Amino acid sequence: MSDNHFFETNPFLLFEQWKHEAESSGALRPESMVLATATKDGLPSARVVLLKQYDERGFVFFTNLSSRKGQELHVNPHAALCIYWPIIEKQIRIEGKIELISADEADLYYNSRPKAFQINSWASKQSAKLVNFEQLQSRTTHFETLFKNKHIPRPEFWSGFRLAAQSIEFWNEGQNRMHTRILYVKQSTNWDITLLYP
Repeated sequence: MSDNHFFETNPFLLFEQWKHEAESSGALRPESMVLATATKDGLPSARVVLLKQYDERGFVFFTNLSSRKGQELHVNPHAALCIYWPIIEKQIRIEGKIELISADEADLYYNSRPKAFQINSWASKQSAKLVNFEQLQSRTTHFETLFKNKHIPRPEFWSGFRLAAQSIEFWNEGQNRMHTRILYVKQSTNWDITLLYP
């Protein structure tokens, strides 16, 4: 990592640089990230989701609000993200508070999705028990018929969450495990920047 990265005062600019580097290097699904949530009692769970939007307000992903992650974020609105790009030997960890995005934001993204994805949003009772695959196919066929040649509205139970970052750590693999770690912690008007031992 070049020395000028140590003096980057805005972590979102560094995030953009690293993401662009991963994309330019041919990273497979560079928008993939691990989302860790927890129950109100602190029992953790993790899964891979896709980063769909980001700016200085935070990092946005979409889901069924009735899913396990949706339910956990409802009762415990704190989460962590981890993005790892092996091809460039870089990782970013993000922790912060979760908020539901606005209906207008959710509608805008939902309406940009392929029709098959929109149908799936209606057909899948995400994380609920599925008797067999025929049951899912039956629901899919039902909604394909229901919305044939029609605008498909966004289900109220499908939306997006924004993780408002309170800390962002950038990790760059080094030789002999001498990795570079830079931690940004959000303050009221700026970011506190600290180098960490590997």
